[in-house]
Amino acid sequence: MSLKPCPSNFPAYSKSVRSEAIQALSYLVLARKWRPQTFQDLIGQEHVCRTLQNAIESGRVAHAFLFTGARGVGKTSAARILAKALQCENGPVQEPCNVCPACLEITSGNSVDVIEIDGASNTGVEDIRELRENIKYLPSRCRFKIFIIDEVHMLSTSAFNALLKTLEEPPPHVKFIFATTEPHKVPITILSRCQRFDFKRIPLPKIVDRLRTIVAEEKVAVSEASLTAIARKGDGSMRDSLSTLDQVLAFCGNDVEDDEVIALLGVVDRRLLLETSRAVFDRDCQAALDIVARVDSFGYNMRSFCQELIDHFRNFVVLKVSSNPAELLDLAEGELEDIREQATAGTLDQLQRYLSVLLKAESEMPLSGFTRLILEMALLKMCTLLPVVPVDELIERLKALEGGGGNNLPPPSVTPRAPQATVPAAARSVEMPAITPPSAGPSPSAPILEGWPGFVAFVNSEKKSLGKILEHGRPLQFSAKDVEIGFPAGSFHLSCLQDAETLATLTELAARYCKAAPTVRLTSLNGENKGLPSTVQEKKSLEADGRQRKLEEAARKHPLVTAAVEIFEAEITEVSALERDAGAKEEID
Repeated sequence: MSLKPCPSNFPAYSKSVRSEAIQALSYLVLARKWRPQTFQDLIGQEHVCRTLQNAIESGRVAHAFLFTGARGVGKTSAARILAKALQCENGPVQEPCNVCPACLEITSGNSVDVIEIDGASNTGVEDIRELRENIKYLPSRCRFKIFIIDEVHMLSTSAFNALLKTLEEPPPHVKFIFATTEPHKVPITILSRCQRFDFKRIPLPKIVDRLRTIVAEEKVAVSEASLTAIARKGDGSMRDSLSTLDQVLAFCGNDVEDDEVIALLGVVDRRLLLETSRAVFDRDCQAALDIVARVDSFGYNMRSFCQELIDHFRNFVVLKVSSNPAELLDLAEGELEDIREQATAGTLDQLQRYLSVLLKAESEMPLSGFTRLILEMALLKMCTLLPVVPVDELIERLKALEGGGGNNLPPPSVTPRAPQATVPAAARSVEMPAITPPSAGPSPSAPILEGWPGFVAFVNSEKKSLGKILEHGRPLQFSAKDVEIGFPAGSFHLSCLQDAETLATLTELAARYCKAAPTVRLTSLNGENKGLPSTVQEKKSLEADGRQRKLEEAARKHPLVTAAVEIFEAEITEVSALERDAGAKEEID
Protein backbone atom coordinates (compact mmCIF):
# COMPACT_ATOMS: atom_id res chain seq x y z
CA MET A 1 0.00 0.00 0.00
CA SER A 2 1.51 3.34 -1.09
CA LEU A 3 0.72 6.75 0.32
CA LYS A 4 -0.32 9.32 -2.25
CA PRO A 5 0.88 12.89 -1.77
CA CYS A 6 -1.61 15.55 -0.91
CA PRO A 7 -2.96 17.16 -4.06
CA SER A 8 -1.66 20.58 -4.78
CA ASN A 9 -5.13 22.03 -4.89
CA PHE A 10 -6.00 20.80 -1.38
CA PRO A 11 -6.87 23.86 0.74
CA ALA A 12 -4.29 24.50 3.45
CA TYR A 13 -5.54 25.75 6.83
CA SER A 14 -4.38 29.26 7.56
CA LYS A 15 -3.00 30.28 10.95
CA SER A 16 -6.16 32.25 11.71
CA VAL A 17 -8.37 29.23 11.07
CA ARG A 18 -6.21 27.03 13.33
CA SER A 19 -6.22 29.60 16.11
CA GLU A 20 -10.01 29.91 15.90
CA ALA A 21 -10.36 26.13 16.14
CA ILE A 22 -8.04 25.97 19.15
CA GLN A 23 -9.87 28.81 20.79
CA ALA A 24 -13.19 27.06 20.24
CA LEU A 25 -11.88 23.90 21.93
CA SER A 26 -10.08 25.68 24.78
CA TYR A 27 -13.07 25.69 27.12
CA LEU A 28 -12.33 26.98 30.62
CA VAL A 29 -14.00 24.75 33.18
CA LEU A 30 -16.27 26.33 35.76
CA ALA A 31 -13.92 25.49 38.65
CA ARG A 32 -11.25 27.71 37.05
CA LYS A 33 -13.55 30.30 35.57
CA TRP A 34 -15.26 30.97 38.90
CA ARG A 35 -12.20 30.59 41.11
CA PRO A 36 -12.32 33.09 44.03
CA GLN A 37 -10.26 36.21 43.32
CA THR A 38 -10.89 38.10 46.58
CA PHE A 39 -11.40 37.16 50.20
CA GLN A 40 -15.07 38.07 49.81
CA ASP A 41 -15.45 35.39 47.12
CA LEU A 42 -14.01 32.68 49.38
CA ILE A 43 -17.15 30.86 50.49
CA GLY A 44 -17.37 29.14 53.88
CA GLN A 45 -13.95 30.24 55.20
CA GLU A 46 -14.89 33.53 56.84
CA HIS A 47 -12.76 32.81 59.91
CA VAL A 48 -9.62 32.50 57.75
CA CYS A 49 -10.39 35.57 55.66
CA ARG A 50 -11.03 37.78 58.67
CA THR A 51 -7.82 36.71 60.40
CA LEU A 52 -5.68 37.32 57.31
CA GLN A 53 -7.29 40.68 56.59
CA ASN A 54 -6.78 41.84 60.18
CA ALA A 55 -3.15 40.72 60.03
CA ILE A 56 -2.57 42.73 56.85
CA GLU A 57 -4.29 45.80 58.28
CA SER A 58 -2.29 45.70 61.52
CA GLY A 59 1.01 44.82 59.83
CA ARG A 60 1.30 41.50 61.69
CA VAL A 61 1.77 39.26 58.68
CA ALA A 62 3.71 36.10 59.58
CA HIS A 63 6.54 34.78 57.45
CA ALA A 64 5.02 31.27 57.11
CA PHE A 65 1.43 30.01 56.85
CA LEU A 66 0.02 26.50 56.74
CA PHE A 67 -3.43 26.06 55.16
CA THR A 68 -5.02 22.67 55.94
CA GLY A 69 -8.37 21.17 55.07
CA ALA A 70 -10.27 18.86 52.73
CA ARG A 71 -9.92 19.02 48.97
CA GLY A 72 -11.55 21.86 47.07
CA VAL A 73 -12.36 24.12 50.03
CA GLY A 74 -10.17 27.05 48.94
CA LYS A 75 -6.66 26.51 50.33
CA THR A 76 -4.70 27.32 47.16
CA SER A 77 -7.15 30.06 46.21
CA ALA A 78 -6.67 31.66 49.61
CA ALA A 79 -2.90 31.46 49.16
CA ARG A 80 -3.12 33.29 45.82
CA ILE A 81 -5.49 35.91 47.22
CA LEU A 82 -3.13 36.49 50.16
CA ALA A 83 -0.22 36.81 47.74
CA LYS A 84 -2.14 39.38 45.66
CA ALA A 85 -3.14 41.31 48.79
CA LEU A 86 0.53 41.52 49.83
CA GLN A 87 1.87 42.32 46.35
CA CYS A 88 -0.88 44.66 45.15
CA GLU A 89 0.46 48.03 43.98
CA ASN A 90 -2.12 49.74 46.20
CA GLY A 91 -1.18 47.76 49.28
CA PRO A 92 -0.66 45.69 51.18
CA VAL A 93 -4.46 45.80 51.22
CA GLN A 94 -7.26 43.77 52.75
CA GLU A 95 -8.72 43.04 49.31
CA PRO A 96 -6.61 42.89 46.12
CA CYS A 97 -7.67 45.22 43.33
CA ASN A 98 -7.25 42.55 40.61
CA VAL A 99 -6.52 45.24 38.00
CA CYS A 100 -2.91 46.21 38.70
CA PRO A 101 -0.09 44.36 36.86
CA ALA A 102 0.99 42.52 40.03
CA CYS A 103 -2.53 41.15 40.69
CA LEU A 104 -3.04 40.20 37.05
CA GLU A 105 0.28 38.36 36.88
CA ILE A 106 -0.49 36.36 40.02
CA THR A 107 -3.98 35.54 38.74
CA SER A 108 -2.56 34.25 35.46
CA GLY A 109 0.31 32.44 37.22
CA ASN A 110 3.03 34.46 35.47
CA SER A 111 4.45 36.41 38.41
CA VAL A 112 8.19 35.94 38.84
CA ASP A 113 7.96 36.86 42.51
CA VAL A 114 5.16 34.43 43.42
CA ILE A 115 6.47 30.91 42.87
CA GLU A 116 4.02 28.00 43.08
CA ILE A 117 5.63 24.62 43.77
CA ASP A 118 3.95 21.23 43.61
CA GLY A 119 5.13 19.37 46.67
CA ALA A 120 4.22 16.03 45.09
CA SER A 121 6.59 16.63 42.13
CA ASN A 122 9.42 18.32 44.01
CA THR A 123 9.93 16.03 46.96
CA GLY A 124 13.71 15.74 47.08
CA VAL A 125 16.27 17.61 49.11
CA GLU A 126 17.88 18.98 45.91
CA ASP A 127 14.68 20.82 45.09
CA ILE A 128 14.65 22.47 48.50
CA ARG A 129 18.32 23.40 48.20
CA GLU A 130 17.55 25.09 44.90
CA LEU A 131 14.70 26.93 46.61
CA ARG A 132 17.07 28.10 49.37
CA GLU A 133 19.47 29.46 46.77
CA ASN A 134 16.63 31.35 45.11
CA ILE A 135 15.55 32.86 48.43
CA LYS A 136 18.74 34.91 48.70
CA TYR A 137 17.77 37.16 45.82
CA LEU A 138 15.47 40.14 46.25
CA PRO A 139 12.12 40.19 44.45
CA SER A 140 12.22 41.48 40.89
CA ARG A 141 9.20 43.77 40.88
CA CYS A 142 7.06 43.23 43.99
CA ARG A 143 7.50 43.70 47.73
CA PHE A 144 7.97 40.07 48.63
CA LYS A 145 9.16 36.82 47.15
CA ILE A 146 6.31 34.43 48.02
CA PHE A 147 6.62 30.65 47.80
CA ILE A 148 3.37 28.66 47.65
CA ILE A 149 4.02 24.94 48.17
CA ASP A 150 0.94 22.79 47.54
CA GLU A 151 0.63 19.29 49.05
CA VAL A 152 3.58 20.07 51.28
CA HIS A 153 3.15 16.80 53.19
CA MET A 154 4.60 14.99 50.15
CA LEU A 155 8.09 16.38 50.79
CA SER A 156 10.65 13.87 52.01
CA THR A 157 12.07 13.96 55.52
CA SER A 158 15.42 15.21 54.25
CA ALA A 159 13.67 17.97 52.30
CA PHE A 160 11.81 19.07 55.42
CA ASN A 161 15.07 19.10 57.38
CA ALA A 162 16.73 21.22 54.70
CA LEU A 163 13.86 23.71 54.95
CA LEU A 164 13.88 24.06 58.74
CA LYS A 165 16.52 26.75 59.22
CA THR A 166 15.30 28.86 56.32
CA LEU A 167 11.72 28.55 57.49
CA GLU A 168 12.60 29.65 61.01
CA GLU A 169 14.70 32.69 60.04
CA PRO A 170 13.87 33.65 56.45
CA PRO A 171 14.98 36.94 54.88
CA PRO A 172 12.49 39.79 55.44
CA HIS A 173 11.44 39.78 51.79
CA VAL A 174 10.32 36.10 51.81
CA LYS A 175 6.93 34.63 52.70
CA PHE A 176 5.99 30.93 52.73
CA ILE A 177 2.46 29.61 52.22
CA PHE A 178 2.01 25.85 52.57
CA ALA A 179 -1.15 23.92 51.69
CA THR A 180 -1.97 20.31 52.57
CA THR A 181 -4.89 17.94 52.97
CA GLU A 182 -2.98 15.78 55.49
CA PRO A 183 -1.43 17.98 58.20
CA HIS A 184 -0.67 14.96 60.40
CA LYS A 185 2.06 14.00 57.90
CA VAL A 186 3.86 17.33 58.28
CA PRO A 187 6.67 17.15 60.88
CA ILE A 188 5.96 18.94 64.13
CA THR A 189 9.13 20.97 63.63
CA ILE A 190 7.57 22.49 60.51
CA LEU A 191 4.16 22.98 62.14
CA SER A 192 5.68 24.89 65.05
CA ARG A 193 7.22 27.41 62.65
CA CYS A 194 3.97 28.22 60.81
CA GLN A 195 0.68 29.90 61.52
CA ARG A 196 -1.87 27.18 60.91
CA PHE A 197 -5.33 27.83 59.43
CA ASP A 198 -7.84 24.96 59.27
CA PHE A 199 -10.27 25.27 56.37
CA LYS A 200 -13.74 23.82 57.00
CA ARG A 201 -15.98 21.79 54.76
CA ILE A 202 -18.33 24.19 53.02
CA PRO A 203 -21.95 23.82 54.22
CA LEU A 204 -24.38 22.55 51.62
CA PRO A 205 -26.68 25.64 51.66
CA LYS A 206 -23.69 27.90 50.87
CA ILE A 207 -22.61 25.67 47.98
CA VAL A 208 -26.17 25.74 46.63
CA ASP A 209 -26.25 29.56 46.85
CA ARG A 210 -22.95 29.78 44.98
CA LEU A 211 -24.12 27.33 42.30
CA ARG A 212 -27.35 29.28 41.92
CA THR A 213 -25.37 32.45 41.23
CA ILE A 214 -23.12 30.70 38.73
CA VAL A 215 -25.92 29.07 36.69
CA ALA A 216 -27.70 32.43 36.60
CA GLU A 217 -24.57 34.07 35.18
CA GLU A 218 -24.10 31.16 32.76
CA LYS A 219 -27.76 31.51 31.69
CA VAL A 220 -28.56 27.87 32.42
CA ALA A 221 -31.89 26.64 33.84
CA VAL A 222 -31.28 24.28 36.77
CA SER A 223 -33.88 23.49 39.43
CA GLU A 224 -33.27 23.83 43.14
CA ALA A 225 -33.49 20.06 43.61
CA SER A 226 -30.81 19.45 40.96
CA LEU A 227 -28.54 22.11 42.45
CA THR A 228 -28.92 20.45 45.85
CA ALA A 229 -28.07 17.02 44.40
CA ILE A 230 -25.00 18.47 42.68
CA ALA A 231 -23.88 20.24 45.87
CA ARG A 232 -24.37 17.08 47.93
CA LYS A 233 -22.29 15.13 45.42
CA GLY A 234 -19.48 17.62 46.09
CA ASP A 235 -19.45 16.57 49.76
CA GLY A 236 -18.42 19.96 51.13
CA SER A 237 -15.97 20.73 48.28
CA MET A 238 -16.72 23.73 46.07
CA ARG A 239 -14.34 22.52 43.37
CA ASP A 240 -15.94 19.06 43.26
CA SER A 241 -19.39 20.65 43.09
CA LEU A 242 -18.37 22.88 40.16
CA SER A 243 -16.79 19.92 38.38
CA THR A 244 -20.03 17.98 38.84
CA LEU A 245 -22.02 20.95 37.52
CA ASP A 246 -19.75 21.00 34.46
CA GLN A 247 -20.49 17.31 33.89
CA VAL A 248 -24.23 17.86 34.24
CA LEU A 249 -24.21 20.76 31.76
CA ALA A 250 -22.22 18.69 29.28
CA PHE A 251 -24.82 15.93 29.53
CA CYS A 252 -28.03 17.96 29.73
CA GLY A 253 -27.22 21.17 27.89
CA ASN A 254 -28.80 24.43 28.95
CA ASP A 255 -32.07 22.85 30.07
CA VAL A 256 -31.38 20.51 32.98
CA GLU A 257 -34.02 17.97 34.07
CA ASP A 258 -34.06 16.56 37.59
CA ASP A 259 -34.40 12.93 36.49
CA GLU A 260 -31.41 13.30 34.16
CA VAL A 261 -29.29 14.69 36.99
CA ILE A 262 -30.24 11.84 39.32
CA ALA A 263 -29.49 9.26 36.61
CA LEU A 264 -26.18 10.85 35.67
CA LEU A 265 -24.85 11.26 39.19
CA GLY A 266 -26.07 7.86 40.39
CA VAL A 267 -27.26 9.30 43.70
CA VAL A 268 -30.35 8.35 45.68
CA ASP A 269 -33.30 10.55 44.89
CA ARG A 270 -34.35 12.45 48.02
CA ARG A 271 -37.98 11.86 47.04
CA LEU A 272 -37.36 8.12 47.41
CA LEU A 273 -36.09 8.65 50.97
CA LEU A 274 -39.15 10.73 51.82
CA GLU A 275 -41.42 8.03 50.40
CA THR A 276 -39.65 5.43 52.52
CA SER A 277 -40.06 7.38 55.76
CA ARG A 278 -43.70 8.06 54.87
CA ALA A 279 -44.31 4.32 54.39
CA VAL A 280 -42.70 3.59 57.75
CA PHE A 281 -44.72 6.25 59.57
CA ASP A 282 -47.93 5.02 57.88
CA ARG A 283 -47.04 1.36 58.69
CA ASP A 284 -47.50 0.52 55.00
CA CYS A 285 -45.57 -2.72 54.50
CA GLN A 286 -46.54 -3.06 50.84
CA ALA A 287 -45.24 0.42 50.03
CA ALA A 288 -41.96 -0.35 51.82
CA LEU A 289 -41.43 -3.50 49.75
CA ASP A 290 -42.26 -1.61 46.55
CA ILE A 291 -39.62 1.00 47.41
CA VAL A 292 -36.97 -1.70 47.85
CA ALA A 293 -37.96 -3.13 44.47
CA ARG A 294 -37.55 0.31 42.88
CA VAL A 295 -34.17 0.76 44.53
CA ASP A 296 -33.10 -2.58 43.05
CA SER A 297 -34.45 -1.69 39.60
CA PHE A 298 -32.60 1.63 39.63
CA GLY A 299 -29.36 -0.22 40.30
CA TYR A 300 -28.65 1.52 43.60
CA ASN A 301 -26.37 -0.25 46.04
CA MET A 302 -28.53 -1.58 48.88
CA ARG A 303 -25.99 -0.75 51.56
CA SER A 304 -25.58 2.79 50.22
CA PHE A 305 -29.34 3.24 50.25
CA CYS A 306 -29.47 1.93 53.83
CA GLN A 307 -26.79 4.45 54.81
CA GLU A 308 -28.82 7.21 53.16
CA LEU A 309 -31.84 6.07 55.19
CA ILE A 310 -29.79 6.20 58.40
CA ASP A 311 -28.79 9.78 57.62
CA HIS A 312 -32.41 10.56 56.68
CA PHE A 313 -33.84 9.33 59.99
CA ARG A 314 -31.01 11.06 61.84
CA ASN A 315 -32.33 14.28 60.33
CA PHE A 316 -35.69 13.60 61.99
CA VAL A 317 -34.02 13.06 65.37
CA VAL A 318 -31.99 16.27 65.12
CA LEU A 319 -35.11 18.17 64.12
CA LYS A 320 -36.90 16.82 67.20
CA VAL A 321 -34.25 17.76 69.75
CA SER A 322 -32.58 20.87 68.30
CA SER A 323 -33.94 24.40 68.47
CA ASN A 324 -31.84 25.39 65.43
CA PRO A 325 -31.57 22.27 63.25
CA ALA A 326 -30.36 24.14 60.16
CA GLU A 327 -26.91 24.47 61.75
CA LEU A 328 -26.64 20.71 62.35
CA LEU A 329 -28.25 19.37 59.17
CA ASP A 330 -26.58 19.39 55.77
CA LEU A 331 -29.86 20.17 54.00
CA ALA A 332 -31.18 22.83 51.69
CA GLU A 333 -34.12 24.93 52.86
CA GLY A 334 -36.63 23.03 50.73
CA GLU A 335 -35.43 19.66 52.02
CA LEU A 336 -35.57 20.94 55.59
CA GLU A 337 -39.22 21.87 55.14
CA ASP A 338 -40.03 18.39 53.81
CA ILE A 339 -38.32 16.81 56.82
CA ARG A 340 -40.10 19.15 59.22
CA GLU A 341 -43.48 18.23 57.68
CA GLN A 342 -42.95 14.49 58.17
CA ALA A 343 -41.29 14.72 61.60
CA THR A 344 -44.64 15.20 63.36
CA ALA A 345 -45.64 11.62 62.49
CA GLY A 346 -43.11 9.95 64.81
CA THR A 347 -42.00 10.33 68.40
CA LEU A 348 -38.37 10.61 69.45
CA ASP A 349 -38.48 7.11 70.97
CA GLN A 350 -39.83 5.64 67.72
CA LEU A 351 -37.16 7.37 65.65
CA GLN A 352 -34.42 6.02 67.90
CA ARG A 353 -35.80 2.51 67.53
CA TYR A 354 -35.96 2.94 63.73
CA LEU A 355 -32.32 4.01 63.70
CA SER A 356 -31.36 0.97 65.77
CA VAL A 357 -33.01 -1.33 63.22
CA LEU A 358 -31.29 0.40 60.28
CA LEU A 359 -27.89 0.43 61.96
CA LYS A 360 -28.16 -3.30 62.69
CA ALA A 361 -29.18 -4.00 59.08
CA GLU A 362 -26.32 -1.91 57.69
CA SER A 363 -23.78 -3.76 59.83
CA GLU A 364 -25.08 -7.14 58.61
CA MET A 365 -25.00 -6.31 54.89
CA PRO A 366 -21.24 -6.67 54.32
CA LEU A 367 -21.37 -10.18 55.78
CA SER A 368 -24.30 -11.42 53.72
CA GLY A 369 -25.11 -12.00 50.08
CA PHE A 370 -28.80 -11.18 50.63
CA THR A 371 -28.59 -7.41 51.04
CA ARG A 372 -32.02 -6.84 49.52
CA LEU A 373 -33.60 -9.31 51.93
CA ILE A 374 -31.90 -7.65 54.90
CA LEU A 375 -33.19 -4.23 53.83
CA GLU A 376 -36.71 -5.59 53.24
CA MET A 377 -36.83 -7.23 56.66
CA ALA A 378 -35.52 -4.06 58.30
CA LEU A 379 -38.21 -1.91 56.69
CA LEU A 380 -40.93 -4.44 57.53
CA LYS A 381 -39.79 -4.48 61.15
CA MET A 382 -39.86 -0.69 61.21
CA CYS A 383 -43.38 -0.69 59.77
CA THR A 384 -44.63 -3.15 62.40
CA LEU A 385 -42.90 -1.69 65.44
CA LEU A 386 -45.60 -0.56 67.85
CA PRO A 387 -45.35 2.36 70.24
CA VAL A 388 -44.07 1.54 73.70
CA VAL A 389 -46.18 2.27 76.76
CA PRO A 390 -44.96 5.46 78.51
CA VAL A 391 -43.39 4.83 81.90
CA ASP A 392 -45.75 7.26 83.63
CA GLU A 393 -48.74 5.39 82.29
CA LEU A 394 -47.30 2.05 83.43
CA ILE A 395 -46.82 3.41 86.94
CA GLU A 396 -50.40 4.69 87.07
CA ARG A 397 -51.77 1.37 85.88
CA LEU A 398 -49.72 -0.56 88.43
CA LYS A 399 -51.00 1.72 91.17
CA ALA A 400 -54.51 0.98 89.96
CA LEU A 401 -53.72 -2.74 90.20
CA GLU A 402 -52.55 -2.40 93.80
CA GLY A 403 -55.48 -0.27 94.87
CA GLY A 404 -58.41 -1.73 92.98
CA GLY A 405 -57.50 -5.36 92.57
CA GLY A 406 -57.65 -5.05 88.81
CA ASN A 407 -61.43 -4.51 88.62
CA ASN A 408 -61.41 -0.88 87.42
CA LEU A 409 -58.35 -0.72 85.21
CA PRO A 410 -58.05 2.03 82.60
CA PRO A 411 -58.07 0.73 79.04
CA PRO A 412 -54.69 0.26 77.33
CA SER A 413 -53.62 3.28 75.27
CA VAL A 414 -51.67 1.29 72.67
CA THR A 415 -52.32 -1.63 70.41
CA PRO A 416 -51.61 -4.95 72.17
CA ARG A 417 -48.03 -6.15 71.81
CA ALA A 418 -47.07 -9.25 69.95
CA PRO A 419 -47.49 -12.50 71.91
CA GLN A 420 -44.70 -14.57 73.45
CA ALA A 421 -43.45 -11.67 75.56
CA THR A 422 -42.74 -12.41 79.19
CA VAL A 423 -44.40 -10.49 81.98
CA PRO A 424 -42.17 -7.49 82.84
CA ALA A 425 -40.43 -7.40 86.19
CA ALA A 426 -42.65 -4.55 87.34
CA ALA A 427 -45.73 -6.74 86.85
CA ARG A 428 -44.17 -9.79 88.49
CA SER A 429 -43.24 -7.81 91.59
CA VAL A 430 -46.79 -6.58 92.26
CA GLU A 431 -47.73 -7.31 95.88
CA MET A 432 -50.49 -9.89 96.15
CA PRO A 433 -51.84 -12.10 98.92
CA ALA A 434 -49.50 -14.95 99.74
CA ILE A 435 -50.51 -18.35 98.42
CA THR A 436 -49.65 -20.66 101.30
CA PRO A 437 -48.49 -24.08 100.14
CA PRO A 438 -48.74 -27.17 102.29
CA SER A 439 -45.97 -27.65 104.82
CA ALA A 440 -42.86 -29.40 103.49
CA GLY A 441 -42.43 -31.41 106.64
CA PRO A 442 -43.04 -31.39 110.40
CA SER A 443 -42.00 -28.26 112.21
CA PRO A 444 -39.65 -28.59 115.18
CA SER A 445 -42.57 -28.22 117.61
CA ALA A 446 -44.76 -30.81 115.90
CA PRO A 447 -44.87 -34.38 117.28
CA ILE A 448 -42.69 -36.88 115.44
CA LEU A 449 -44.67 -38.77 112.85
CA GLU A 450 -45.03 -42.57 113.16
CA GLY A 451 -43.56 -45.04 110.71
CA TRP A 452 -40.56 -44.72 108.44
CA PRO A 453 -41.00 -40.99 107.61
CA GLY A 454 -41.18 -40.26 111.32
CA PHE A 455 -38.03 -42.23 112.02
CA VAL A 456 -36.13 -40.38 109.24
CA ALA A 457 -37.31 -37.03 110.65
CA PHE A 458 -36.18 -38.11 114.12
CA VAL A 459 -32.72 -39.09 112.87
CA ASN A 460 -32.51 -35.77 111.00
CA SER A 461 -33.12 -33.90 114.24
CA GLU A 462 -30.50 -35.93 116.10
CA LYS A 463 -27.80 -36.44 113.43
CA LYS A 464 -28.54 -34.60 110.21
CA SER A 465 -25.83 -36.22 108.06
CA LEU A 466 -27.20 -39.66 108.91
CA GLY A 467 -30.76 -38.55 108.30
CA LYS A 468 -29.91 -37.33 104.81
CA ILE A 469 -28.52 -40.77 103.99
CA LEU A 470 -31.69 -42.49 105.25
CA GLU A 471 -33.84 -40.27 102.95
CA HIS A 472 -32.48 -42.31 100.01
CA GLY A 473 -33.21 -45.70 101.64
CA ARG A 474 -36.24 -47.91 101.08
CA PRO A 475 -37.96 -49.30 104.22
CA LEU A 476 -38.21 -52.99 103.26
CA GLN A 477 -39.38 -53.74 106.82
CA PHE A 478 -39.94 -51.37 109.72
CA SER A 479 -41.18 -52.58 113.14
CA ALA A 480 -40.17 -52.43 116.78
CA LYS A 481 -38.27 -55.66 116.34
CA ASP A 482 -36.86 -55.51 112.84
CA VAL A 483 -35.66 -52.59 110.68
CA GLU A 484 -34.52 -53.52 107.18
CA ILE A 485 -33.31 -50.71 104.85
CA GLY A 486 -32.57 -51.22 101.14
CA PHE A 487 -30.05 -49.24 99.05
CA PRO A 488 -28.85 -49.72 95.46
CA ALA A 489 -25.89 -52.04 95.22
CA GLY A 490 -22.56 -50.19 95.32
CA SER A 491 -24.20 -46.85 96.17
CA PHE A 492 -22.46 -44.20 98.25
CA HIS A 493 -25.22 -44.27 100.87
CA LEU A 494 -24.90 -48.05 101.37
CA SER A 495 -21.14 -47.84 101.79
CA CYS A 496 -21.51 -45.06 104.38
CA LEU A 497 -23.95 -47.07 106.54
CA GLN A 498 -21.83 -50.23 106.33
CA ASP A 499 -19.28 -48.52 108.52
CA ALA A 500 -19.43 -50.23 111.97
CA GLU A 501 -19.51 -46.99 113.96
CA THR A 502 -22.23 -45.45 111.75
CA LEU A 503 -24.30 -48.64 111.91
CA ALA A 504 -24.01 -48.65 115.74
CA THR A 505 -25.23 -45.04 115.88
CA LEU A 506 -28.17 -45.91 113.63
CA THR A 507 -29.07 -48.91 115.83
CA GLU A 508 -28.97 -46.75 118.97
CA LEU A 509 -31.25 -44.10 117.35
CA ALA A 510 -33.68 -46.81 116.20
CA ALA A 511 -33.89 -48.16 119.77
CA ARG A 512 -34.65 -44.71 121.12
CA TYR A 513 -37.31 -44.04 118.49
CA CYS A 514 -39.04 -47.42 118.79
CA LYS A 515 -38.54 -47.64 122.56
CA ALA A 516 -37.32 -51.21 121.96
CA ALA A 517 -34.24 -53.05 120.73
CA PRO A 518 -34.83 -53.65 116.99
CA THR A 519 -32.36 -55.40 114.75
CA VAL A 520 -31.09 -53.07 112.01
CA ARG A 521 -30.17 -54.71 108.69
CA LEU A 522 -28.88 -53.23 105.42
CA THR A 523 -29.87 -54.83 102.11
CA SER A 524 -28.19 -54.38 98.73
CA LEU A 525 -30.79 -53.95 95.94
CA ASN A 526 -30.16 -55.06 92.37
CA GLY A 527 -32.39 -54.37 89.37
CA GLU A 528 -35.59 -52.35 89.22
CA ASN A 529 -37.31 -50.82 92.24
CA LYS A 530 -40.80 -51.59 91.00
CA GLY A 531 -43.06 -52.74 93.86
CA LEU A 532 -40.65 -51.59 96.57
CA PRO A 533 -41.58 -48.89 99.11
CA SER A 534 -40.75 -45.28 98.11
CA THR A 535 -37.91 -43.36 99.66
CA VAL A 536 -38.50 -40.18 101.66
CA GLN A 537 -36.70 -38.24 98.90
CA GLU A 538 -39.11 -39.55 96.27
CA LYS A 539 -42.10 -38.63 98.41
CA LYS A 540 -40.73 -35.11 98.85
CA SER A 541 -40.35 -34.71 95.07
CA LEU A 542 -43.94 -35.84 94.47
CA GLU A 543 -45.22 -33.47 97.15
CA ALA A 544 -43.16 -30.59 95.71
CA ASP A 545 -44.59 -31.21 92.23
CA GLY A 546 -48.08 -31.18 93.63
CA ARG A 547 -47.46 -27.93 95.53
CA GLN A 548 -46.04 -26.29 92.39
CA ARG A 549 -49.09 -27.28 90.36
CA LYS A 550 -51.41 -25.83 92.98
CA LEU A 551 -49.28 -22.71 93.19
CA GLU A 552 -49.33 -22.13 89.43
CA GLU A 553 -53.08 -22.75 89.28
CA ALA A 554 -53.73 -20.28 92.10
CA ALA A 555 -51.38 -17.68 90.58
CA ARG A 556 -52.92 -17.88 87.09
CA LYS A 557 -56.41 -17.41 88.55
CA HIS A 558 -55.40 -14.49 90.78
CA PRO A 559 -57.14 -11.25 89.65
CA LEU A 560 -53.98 -9.12 89.86
CA VAL A 561 -52.00 -11.53 87.72
CA THR A 562 -54.86 -11.77 85.23
CA ALA A 563 -55.02 -7.98 85.00
CA ALA A 564 -51.26 -7.67 84.51
CA VAL A 565 -51.32 -10.23 81.69
CA GLU A 566 -54.18 -8.32 80.06
CA ILE A 567 -52.33 -5.00 80.27
CA PHE A 568 -49.04 -6.25 78.84
CA GLU A 569 -50.53 -8.90 76.52
CA ALA A 570 -47.94 -11.31 77.85
CA GLU A 571 -47.62 -14.94 78.89
CA ILE A 572 -46.68 -16.34 82.29
CA THR A 573 -43.55 -18.39 81.82
CA GLU A 574 -42.62 -19.12 85.44
CA VAL A 575 -44.33 -19.09 88.85
CA SER A 576 -42.38 -19.23 92.10
CA ALA A 577 -43.37 -18.75 95.72
CA LEU A 578 -42.18 -15.60 97.48
CA GLU A 579 -39.99 -16.46 100.44
CA ARG A 580 -40.15 -13.90 103.24
CA ASP A 581 -38.91 -14.13 106.77
CA ALA A 582 -41.13 -13.14 109.67
CA GLY A 583 -39.56 -9.71 110.08
CA ALA A 584 -40.03 -8.82 106.43
CA LYS A 585 -43.66 -9.91 106.57
CA GLU A 586 -44.36 -7.76 109.61
CA GLU A 587 -42.74 -4.78 107.86
CA ILE A 588 -44.85 -5.29 104.75
CA ASP A 589 -48.00 -5.66 106.77
